[in-house]
Amino acid sequence: MVTGTLTQPACREASSGLTETGDRRMAQNLYGPGVRMGNWNEDVYLEEELMKDFLEKRDKGELLIQRNRRLKEKLLRPMQLSISEDGYVHSGDKVMLMNLDHPETEADLFLRGDLSLCLTPDEIRAYLTDEFEVPCGLSAAPTKIPVGRNTFIILSADGEASGQVLRYGQSFRLGMTEGSEDKMLYLSSDHRTLLRSSKRSWLQEVYLTDEVSYLNCWQAAFPDPQLRLEYEGFPILANARVLISHCHTGRGLAVHRHLLLRTCFGKEAEVAAHTYLDSYRVERPRNHWVLVTGSPRKASPTMLDLPKPPAEDTCALEQAAHLGAQ
Repeated sequence: MVTGTLTQPACREASSGLTETGDRRMAQNLYGPGVRMGNWNEDVYLEEELMKDFLEKRDKGELLIQRNRRLKEKLLRPMQLSISEDGYVHSGDKVMLMNLDHPETEADLFLRGDLSLCLTPDEIRAYLTDEFEVPCGLSAAPTKIPVGRNTFIILSADGEASGQVLRYGQSFRLGMTEGSEDKMLYLSSDHRTLLRSSKRSWLQEVYLTDEVSYLNCWQAAFPDPQLRLEYEGFPILANARVLISHCHTGRGLAVHRHLLLRTCFGKEAEVAAHTYLDSYRVERPRNHWVLVTGSPRKASPTMLDLPKPPAEDTCALEQAAHLGAQ
């Protein structure tokens, strides 16, 4: 019976073949420009050019991490809101547009909390240049701290002097300074077209532009439709719910909490111009906004952070009624 065996020369040949294969694999991992084999000179020059280009961009501040840092420093710079002494909103006041927390009945997954209207530039375009490319996008972020990207200035569309009380039904503009006081961006909107619409809902787009036109004009209305005509021409209370509608198209400013956008600041809700009505022809909470002013107390930046008085606190009223019953 003959069995398969390897002779001594064959064993040497097989072992040498395995050794050559292992050496070849080690050579693939160890060889580099420093070994000076093959096109080592070209690789050295290429690494030197890459390092030179990196240092040049770093000195000029053109690296992506440097642009990202400057972008966030510009948009997240702290701002001081105007303090209302008489309880009303005036032209020239710095305010925040806040959509208060409410449950979304049409979707299971949505963004909770108080959402403020914020400037959201295109991330790729912002990294290519230090200046914002207009028109700029908008979104609603879950923040109540006044910063550069969510602080708006109320401007009168009639050319009235700063300091006049803003009234229901009066046309006004909402402006935002883009890092400097010289350039102003205005909240604008226009009819939906095939080339321009909101990103997720495909409804009427809301954006910021530096052109002054009738597309920048907005109006505030009282939320209760039964008292809307009676409040026409009355001063607008600060930190109270209002409806903000576009003068040119008649659409109301709305927040889509169930439609999220990916921004350089995280996930935020989409903002569009559309009026949502319930079965009673009443605007839904999506269209409700609050013009938030500053707080005179140093501990709280806005009036929303102040505790409610006992007369308006429902929990305090329930506790008082329970104690009275006992």
